[in-house]
Amino acid sequence: MQPVFPRILVYFGLYSAFLCSDVAAQVPVDVDQAARDYQQYCALCHGDDRRGYANDSAPSLVSETLWELGPMVPSLAIMYGRVGTPMGPYLDEVGGPLSLGEINNLAMWLAEDGGYVQGELPQNPLTPIAGDIDLGSTLYEENCSGCHGGEGQGRGPDGPGTALANATMLATSPDNFLKIAITKGRGDTLMQGFEAKLSDHEINSVVAFLRTRAQGWRAEDMHTATVPDLDNIILNPNGQAPDFELKDGLYVSATDLNDALTAKNKMVLLDTRVPYFWGMAHIEGSLPVPYYSSREELMAAMPGDGTWIVAYCECPRAAAESLVSKLRELGFSNTAVLWEGYAGWAALGYPMSVGDSAALLQAADEKEN
Repeated sequence: MQPVFPRILVYFGLYSAFLCSDVAAQVPVDVDQAARDYQQYCALCHGDDRRGYANDSAPSLVSETLWELGPMVPSLAIMYGRVGTPMGPYLDEVGGPLSLGEINNLAMWLAEDGGYVQGELPQNPLTPIAGDIDLGSTLYEENCSGCHGGEGQGRGPDGPGTALANATMLATSPDNFLKIAITKGRGDTLMQGFEAKLSDHEINSVVAFLRTRAQGWRAEDMHTATVPDLDNIILNPNGQAPDFELKDGLYVSATDLNDALTAKNKMVLLDTRVPYFWGMAHIEGSLPVPYYSSREELMAAMPGDGTWIVAYCECPRAAAESLVSKLRELGFSNTAVLWEGYAGWAALGYPMSVGDSAALLQAADEKEN
């Protein structure tokens, strides 16, 4: 048994709801506020002209290809930073100075200035990309390490490049975001497009290789996780129950959840995001249960013995709160929502796993047919 993943929603769920921005279009960008915030928080490293590399190898923000998939990926970068680089998180919920609304306003201002038009998206922006990981590793060493570093650290012998060995970047950047950068480059920077040098298959292979690095550049076991069967969704079934102290009677912190997973406590972990994001990266052992899916099979499989159930999403809590609310209505009292959300989890440096997005879409197609 598997949860139901309608293909059209896999592609366009939470991600395109933000990108197509029917809601955002109703809220005009506050240009003056965005400009002030940029000067206060961004100009030091990205430069007054936003062309980057003023300090700490901060990338250019004016390249059109950066915004080709809309403002969401750069917005998440502002929210949760880039672990291991000077780019820290700016969202107030993880210790930063800006609210979610202020960050969205800043990202939309940057996107529009970079040429993005609200509502314009490539077709199927979340299509998974398959490639030869071993070939991608070789091609990375030959073509990318000179600027991005042999281990994706962001600076190589040929100059500064974006730090690619970054959990939050890989956990929040769809395959096509990476492919666009490799294919077309970043205008007016050292990052030139490779569409004339590498074949489409070779570019796809570099993307596939980079995707595996979401588990850590030197992780020993580079594997893609398969979706847990609903008959086996309890993590550590012989473990002790976690001793969670919930914020406001609902929220568990990333620190406490990580401690419980490290201690191999018994629990169920539910990922309520669009399944594609589960495929990009997820907390190991979690079951993809998108916020919009049919839940009859899931509810029938939930343990009725008081086992803790923890749900998380990206945004950082709305979808998880919706599912947990339903569970509590049905009598599942030992339930909690991850306070920081998945991107916050990644930004704090906690471990993650990469899933098989292509397999998820294949399963969706089979269910439709």
